[in-house]
Amino acid sequence: MKLITNTKGLKEALEWTGKAVPARPNHPILANILINGLSLTGFDLSIGINAKIEGEIEEEGSITLPSKLFSEIIKKLPNGQITIETDEEAIATITSDSGKYQIRGLSAGEYPGLPAVEGEPILIPAQAILDGAKCLEFASTEETKQVLCGIHLKIGTEDFEFAATDGHRLAVVTVPDEPEGIETGDFEITIPARAFREVERMVENYKSEENQFVTLYCDKVQAVFELAGQRVICRALEGAYPAYPQLLPKQFSNIVTLDRRSFLGALERTAVLAAQGKETVVCEVDHLNQQISLSADVADVGNAKESLPAQISAEDPKELAFNVKYLIAGLKQIDTTEVSLHLNQATSPVIVTPLGGIKMVFLLMPVQLRK
Repeated sequence: MKLITNTKGLKEALEWTGKAVPARPNHPILANILINGLSLTGFDLSIGINAKIEGEIEEEGSITLPSKLFSEIIKKLPNGQITIETDEEAIATITSDSGKYQIRGLSAGEYPGLPAVEGEPILIPAQAILDGAKCLEFASTEETKQVLCGIHLKIGTEDFEFAATDGHRLAVVTVPDEPEGIETGDFEITIPARAFREVERMVENYKSEENQFVTLYCDKVQAVFELAGQRVICRALEGAYPAYPQLLPKQFSNIVTLDRRSFLGALERTAVLAAQGKETVVCEVDHLNQQISLSADVADVGNAKESLPAQISAEDPKELAFNVKYLIAGLKQIDTTEVSLHLNQATSPVIVTPLGGIKMVFLLMPVQLRK
């Protein structure tokens, strides 16, 4: 194999495909990157990333090279043209204007093949992927809750719906758009959060006026996301995803609307004290004066209290409490000027929604206060 390419594009491709190289591979070849012409692949048997680079192929061929070592060498080289040439002993020679390096690799024939997915392609707007990625914050990180460790994608006849939950909070993003490539009924699949994060990176790096749609090939077992020749391949998470629509209240006794930045800033300041205890912030709802007060009180440490104006539609509930980290994380995924808190009883789920912008619902269970 002999190819000519540029270091800048190769660095970027190696950094991205390296995300799919396991830190502790159970087989030596999985620590390598597969180079097949102008195509680079990393694969840990669960998630695969395939990237294309620009260049010229002078001799066809393929090889696998140690991901960490190869990446470190390329990262240190100055921008410019480089040549990569391999011999029959699986030794790669990397030649640049600054010098020459040789790395011993392994035969490409030993590298596991990426799974193939049959089925009709489904076109998803690239922006819908970026909107849906706002749910990533809410996915579980506990391996015992495997099916919750990802984003649940539901493709209906009129929209795309992304959902994630860790059992304590829930986020749902709905993107109205008539899907192309799906004829009738709904299709659902749960994508590992780690894989969906790489799909998000792919869209951020390769989305353009020409590349407005991500192509999804999927079945019940695995999924392939493709954009501009780049691909992320992953296994779907097994198990039935929770029936989250049933968790979302349909009616509310009170709606509180307030400035998102002011609310977030007050929470972050109050959280400094709350972090010294159980990370609980108490929210007092003052309908008469149209304001809410946030407070944290930690025994033998100190306390904090802030008030800010709000539009409050009813008197109850007068007080409720939140895990401040969860509330802050949710508000950071919203980018509108104002948000609304939809309330019922002090112990009932609270729904946070942006005013305008994307259609997003953030559910949070209040913390029960001891009287």
